Amino acid sequence: MFASVSVCRLLGSSRRGLPALVHVRAPLCRHQHGASSSVQPATVKVLYDGLCPVCVTEIRFLQFLQRNRPGKVDFVDISLPGYDGNQYNGVSYEMAMEEMHVIDDQNEVHRGIPAFAAMYSAVGLGWLGRSMMWPPVRPLLDKSYAIFAKNRLKWTGRGDECTTGRCERKTR
Repeated sequence: MFASVSVCRLLGSSRRGLPALVHVRAPLCRHQHGASSSVQPATVKVLYDGLCPVCVTEIRFLQFLQRNRPGKVDFVDISLPGYDGNQYNGVSYEMAMEEMHVIDDQNEVHRGIPAFAAMYSAVGLGWLGRSMMWPPVRPLLDKSYAIFAKNRLKWTGRGDECTTGRCERKTR
């Protein structure tokens, strides 16, 4: 009910010495002021390939950024044997391997660049997420990401073990 209500709060001061206003959602504001509520904020779920070195590097950075927001983002490693897409809005392992998927706090599934925008916003990098969705930039990012997503297994040295079924970690 309150998810669409915006409120302003003062946050420091702007460059001109005037108070800076920041819009926050009501549930976040309630939580910050310590008011009790039986409703917990929904968690954003980031589905990532834990066997992809590029993906893992980015996820570790995002986990570092959200260290002060415990429970806000749930990073789900789809490469683990227990991954069940039915628990994540029907996003199967195969779908998640094709491109990035994020399930936002409204339980909406985002794919590709919109998934990155939702993920960055959830860890406090909303400015980056908004810039990725900016119309002059978005087509270039969509094309670039499509090329990366199509080739990431080959580029990260995992093409052979991922030709059928689930990818397996190489044993040496």
